[in-house]
Amino acid sequence: MKVSGFTFCRNVVKYDYPIVESIRSALPVCDEFIVNVGRCEDGTLELIQSGGLAKGDVLAVAQVAGVMGAKRTPDIIPMCHPLPITGVDLSFEIDQEASAVEIEVTARVTGKTGVEMEALTAVSIAALTIYDMCKGVDRDMVIDQVRLIEKSGGKSGTYRRGNDRD
Repeated sequence: MKVSGFTFCRNVVKYDYPIVESIRSALPVCDEFIVNVGRCEDGTLELIQSGGLAKGDVLAVAQVAGVMGAKRTPDIIPMCHPLPITGVDLSFEIDQEASAVEIEVTARVTGKTGVEMEALTAVSIAALTIYDMCKGVDRDMVIDQVRLIEKSGGKSGTYRRGNDRD
């Protein structure tokens, strides 16, 4: 099951503002991160997919939490300054075979700075939210492999991770 953006969520508005180029010709920056919430029990994945957990729709809540995390990054990580974030997109893919939920975040900003910390925070908060909502039925879940997949723009230019992505 692949869920992208906010199309999955019921009654949730997508957090995506139009990109406005600054007079200084600042470039939009796009960073993508991925995390696996792996090794959870098969029954947990079924509950996540069906929305059968007592706390509600896990992926919808994790999506909102991830966006909130990106927006609040300067409040929780020292030395991170507020950024004019133009968009944060989260997508979830449930991998039955690996018994995992893969979370991918794309964060965008217009300016002369990177948005890596905001994207990392978004993916981490989304994963922690899934854990929090499912811990009543499965405390053996593991959050692992938070890593940069791709980055473009900014002072350091483009970066693409090697072939560790499916």
